[in-house]
Amino acid sequence: MDHLRYPPKPTPGDKVAVLAPSFGGPAYFPAPYELGLRRLREEFGLEPVEFPTTRMRDASPKARAHDIMAAFLDPDIRAVVAAIGGSDELKVLRHLDPAVLAEHPKPFFGYSDNANLLHLLWQAGLVGFHGGAVMVQWGRPGAMHPVTAASLRHALFVSGWRDLVECTHYTDEAQCDWSDPLTLVEEPTLSPAEPWEWHGPNTVVEGPAWGGCLEIIDYQLRASRYLSPLGRYDGAVLFLETSEEMPSAAYVYDVLMGMGERGLLERFAAVLVGRPKASSTESRRDAQTKREYAHAQRDAIVRAVAEYNPAAVIVFNLDIGHTDPQEVIPHGGDVRVDASARRITVRD
Repeated sequence: MDHLRYPPKPTPGDKVAVLAPSFGGPAYFPAPYELGLRRLREEFGLEPVEFPTTRMRDASPKARAHDIMAAFLDPDIRAVVAAIGGSDELKVLRHLDPAVLAEHPKPFFGYSDNANLLHLLWQAGLVGFHGGAVMVQWGRPGAMHPVTAASLRHALFVSGWRDLVECTHYTDEAQCDWSDPLTLVEEPTLSPAEPWEWHGPNTVVEGPAWGGCLEIIDYQLRASRYLSPLGRYDGAVLFLETSEEMPSAAYVYDVLMGMGERGLLERFAAVLVGRPKASSTESRRDAQTKREYAHAQRDAIVRAVAEYNPAAVIVFNLDIGHTDPQEVIPHGGDVRVDASARRITVRD
């Protein structure tokens, strides 16, 4: 198992690149984007720097890759933050040079489709940060959630261990219209959250985190070129979450089955699972239907892990990925899972 390198941290006053490596969301929905930029400046003390494709509609994968390389090569840029996720960042990776990224390490923040770039950075030996989007976490209506803000602030500025928080309330529903700035005024309504749910042995495991949005991991498995040799995952901590596509429990099981048949799933010491996004603007669900969906997904994961890696610790209902609040996971960074103490800590 390799230990990946943490890039140097920015400090307040530094410049950070804001990119759209996947979807040009800032061009379509400027209101939450501008709100997120303002909070980066006023609440985090950072100076966001936009690149040519950041506000561009339908920028080509090659053009987006050019901006990523330029941001990493720019000595004045101290971190790189994604504006939002999307759906085709996999096509950007072929235009990037991992060796150059490794020579000019910068902390990268993003999730959802940005897990593609996080996996490439893993190949390059660099820790990235799964979490944070300018339009979503920084651009949250009303105010940033305090758990989200604290997690991002620690991951950005502090080198050291941090406990993940077991939140009592959350939301996975979009409660504002990004095309109407007036809907960005009121904070989202939160609902009671199910507590962490533990399965497996009462043991302590520690290893580098690898994972992200399950749908993107599926892309990675199919493309395969951006996966590392299997031995690099020995003892790592797998983390998973699902997006607004709301995949079926059968799909979730099939992806894990593919990981198992590849000989990958058995490598991990623990599996951490985010609260599944169970409602969307296109498919509103009541609380009971959402609970049933989440439990079906949980059962599918438990079944797959039991078949391929029965010694692994599994924890469900973490606030990672497509949920509010959202906690950052250092992708490639150290994670300690203490099943006996019911405690999860990460090293930013």
